[in-house]
Amino acid sequence: MRREGQLPYGWIVDHTRWQRRPVTFDSIDEALADTAATYRKALWRDSDSYVEIWLEKDALSGVVLPVTKKFDVPLMVARGYASETFLHAAGDYMGAVEKPCFVYHFGDFDPSGQDAARAVEKGLRQHAPGAEIHFERVAVTQRQIDEWNLPTRPTKQTDSRAKKFGPVSVELDAINPNKLRELIEEVIVRHLPHDQYKTLIEAEKSERKLFQGLAGLVKQLAQRGAPDGVGAP
Repeated sequence: MRREGQLPYGWIVDHTRWQRRPVTFDSIDEALADTAATYRKALWRDSDSYVEIWLEKDALSGVVLPVTKKFDVPLMVARGYASETFLHAAGDYMGAVEKPCFVYHFGDFDPSGQDAARAVEKGLRQHAPGAEIHFERVAVTQRQIDEWNLPTRPTKQTDSRAKKFGPVSVELDAINPNKLRELIEEVIVRHLPHDQYKTLIEAEKSERKLFQGLAGLVKQLAQRGAPDGVGAP
């Protein structure tokens, strides 16, 4: 589907392979322009809650990231069962934020997916015993399967938990990408007053223009033959 143009390549990602290279710039004005393009305000600094989105499948992070990035919310990709190291780091942070922590989990509706969510919740509580943690499995649920008529598959009988779970399983991928993003945005905005978000975005735009103006000024100085930054106010 990606090769035929039916599905954007960015919607399915492979984070098991990395390219490592430093970020470099040709000039100061280019660095300022890059800062202007990526500048973000700290949206949750004054919030009375801390929010994380946990995703079972790495391949779907490309679908989810635009929403979590927009609202400055951590996206935690567990790849099934989260490692002890990953859970410890996440729990350690929750124990230090001194705010109620809201964790929203998105995973498959099958024995391993449900058990992986249970293991994540248990691990976070073990590694952050003093934190106030609210854990919710947002998708996939039986209600979503029924209401959205999601495609199903037989539960793998090789799984020892299959008999207790039931005959039908559903992949998280079965949810329409737009619907999945709507679900994620819905749980995030529960904790963020609309007026606060709107005000912050306007401030962010204003401050981004400041960086853009500085970049333009440095570029003008360079074009006049002055060394980068020399004579800038």
